[in-house]
Amino acid sequence: MARPDWDPQHLPDLRARTYLVTGSNAGLGFFSSEQLAEAGAHVVMTGRHPNRLAAARAAVLRRNPDASVETLLLDTSNLGSVRAAAATARVRGRLDGVLLNAGIVHPPKEREQTQDGNELVFATNALGHFALAGELLTILAAASGRLVWLGSMSTTISPYDPVDPQLVDGYTPWRAYVQSKIATSVLGFEADRRLRAAGVRVSSVVAHPGYSTSGRTIGIRGVNEPTRTTRFVDNLQAAFAQSKEHGAWPLVRALADGSIEGGSFVGPRFGMRGEPRIVTPARIVRSADIAERVWQVCQDATRLAWPFEKAARVRPR
Repeated sequence: MARPDWDPQHLPDLRARTYLVTGSNAGLGFFSSEQLAEAGAHVVMTGRHPNRLAAARAAVLRRNPDASVETLLLDTSNLGSVRAAAATARVRGRLDGVLLNAGIVHPPKEREQTQDGNELVFATNALGHFALAGELLTILAAASGRLVWLGSMSTTISPYDPVDPQLVDGYTPWRAYVQSKIATSVLGFEADRRLRAAGVRVSSVVAHPGYSTSGRTIGIRGVNEPTRTTRFVDNLQAAFAQSKEHGAWPLVRALADGSIEGGSFVGPRFGMRGEPRIVTPARIVRSADIAERVWQVCQDATRLAWPFEKAARVRPR
């Protein structure tokens, strides 16, 4: 049972843990990384732009001089980048958890393909994380670690069945985003079922940040610099919106709270905002039929089968 006394502003001591966060150079990924580091964890901040990633690390250290953070280049839209980053992470040592946060929130108006031949939004938000999680499965098993997948409220607003996750036909930016988040959530829940069935000591949890906006978030040079217009518009939504710092709370709890069981869904208490709690996911993301289909699509697109049997033989250190 999830502990009732979790305080997102006073995290437990995480000094013995190491976490990898994708998309750390801004937004939810940055604030998740910072909060984990503030609690003493060693954080591997990842991103695809070296300069932005360096600026984000510098911002964490500027605000928390004692933080233990390092950087790793990783572009989740590029499967070669994913494999290279995973290989580096495995060499670096222990890994207690991975926050699969990176993603495209504002898709292009027209359908675009990656160099691997996959639709860009699906590749960035879902496929890259599926591949990364599979590549890191054995090192996570050695630490009895955890995977946290980034869900979204959009899965309840527009419950598109991802029969065509690559959107070869009928592409729209909104559909691309929603289908990618449905796929991501489905993968998170299905991963936990498969990990349990295989006896792998890794749990999988899905979390969502509610309605978190840049305009209600503290300004940080090189990380979050909203315009005056953005500040004005976002502050008009104060009754139901929250900052990115608070949006990171469910993600951090899903990753760091050992009382949260695998297969759980963590989000803000009041849906769009509030302290992190276990909440109820949309029915579509718990569909076993959709999960089987999406898992196979991801396996085929990434040419990666998760090493369940090998991970099950790994003994925790």
